[in-house]
Amino acid sequence: QVPLVESGGGSVQAGGSLRLSCAASGYTASIYFMGWFRQAPGKEREGVAAMSMIGGRAYYSDSVKARFIVSQGNGKNTITLQMNSLKPEDNAIYCCAADFRVIAPLVSSEYTYWGQGTQVTVST
Repeated sequence: QVPLVESGGGSVQAGGSLRLSCAASGYTASIYFMGWFRQAPGKEREGVAAMSMIGGRAYYSDSVKARFIVSQGNGKNTITLQMNSLKPEDNAIYCCAADFRVIAPLVSSEYTYWGQGTQVTVST
């Protein structure tokens, strides 16, 4: 088991910024891939951003490219998502995911371990 703990999120006006963090709490082995997914009411889960924790390569969905930045956090097995220029369509529950072997980093079925999720609300 890989326990994932998310922090950040909350409410912001359109055009604002929020920062999410996710850590594999207490897990000492190296995780190869971590990513962020979101799900809005009535919609399917969407891959937002992901990162190869070994090579540092980042992956983004077209809907957030140039607005969101995924990066490794300060601690081991930690990932952050800096969300800028937020739009009302970014409203969703954002979940962190992790796994050791991932072929398609923005596909949710590739990941075994999931956090509980954190709400992001963007108002007009």
